[in-house]
Amino acid sequence: MRSRFTAFARGDVEHLRRTWHPDTRPSEITLDPSMRWLRLEVLDRSGGSLFDTEGVVEFRAHHKEGPRTGVLHERSRFVKESGRWVYRDGDTTWM
Repeated sequence: MRSRFTAFARGDVEHLRRTWHPDTRPSEITLDPSMRWLRLEVLDRSGGSLFDTEGVVEFRAHHKEGPRTGVLHERSRFVKESGRWVYRDGDTTWM
C-alpha cells in the first residue's frame, strides 16, 4: 500500500501498472498533475502476512488540489499472485 501511495505521489504510472491486478487494472492510467498527495494514514489491515493470499488495508490519503485539501478514504483489497502483492479493488470515499 505504501509503495502505491508513493507511486501516486511521484507519478510513477509503471509501478501502479505492475502492482494492479490485471483483471481490474484500467487499460490506461492517467494521473492528475494538479493533485499533490501529501500523507498516508494506514487505519487498519487484515491478512497480508507471509502465508496469506489475500489482504485488506484501510487508509486515508491526504491530498491537495490547488488551494483545496481533501482526503481519500479506502478499504483496498490485495491478492498475492506469483509471490507478489497486487491491488485488486477497493471501496472508496472522497472527503
